Amino acid sequence: MFSLLFFAVLCASCLSAPSEHYSFSPPVGPGSGTSFSTAGDGGITGVKVWESINAYITGLQVRNGFSWSNVFGRTLGDAQELELYDDEYIIQISGKYSTTYIYQLIFVTSTGRSLIVGQPTRTSFNFYPIHNGCELKMLSGRYTTSGIKSLGAHWGSRMISTNTSVHDY
Repeated sequence: MFSLLFFAVLCASCLSAPSEHYSFSPPVGPGSGTSFSTAGDGGITGVKVWESINAYITGLQVRNGFSWSNVFGRTLGDAQELELYDDEYIIQISGKYSTTYIYQLIFVTSTGRSLIVGQPTRTSFNFYPIHNGCELKMLSGRYTTSGIKSLGAHWGSRMISTNTSVHDY
């Protein structure tokens, strides 16, 4: 009887434990160049993307919490930026790539906002998490001094946080 009670309590505790889900969208684009990862503390709260005019994506930067990552690739002209609101997160990345560079990036958020940078030319890709309630945790890929060569996405369970965005007062 005691073992049955123990088993019932064990099962109930497993069901009440929060489950964490992870998935990976494999990289698109060529495998050459220096590898990068935007891993950081806290959720992604902003994205900056640079583009060579009428060409490909040259640089990429991600903000985790209040801290910006290094710029991967190069800055060329003005960055296109998406700053996330409190409790907003990235749920999809689409775009275009070729055998040389990433040509377009489209970031879509949980509130329906989007950032579109680059040229709608070449081969399409679409990244999204395989589990509901997950968010973009990290980007990885390869870059050169000319631009972003390949890109992959890492997704994970949404962590509830408070006041992770920057405000100007």
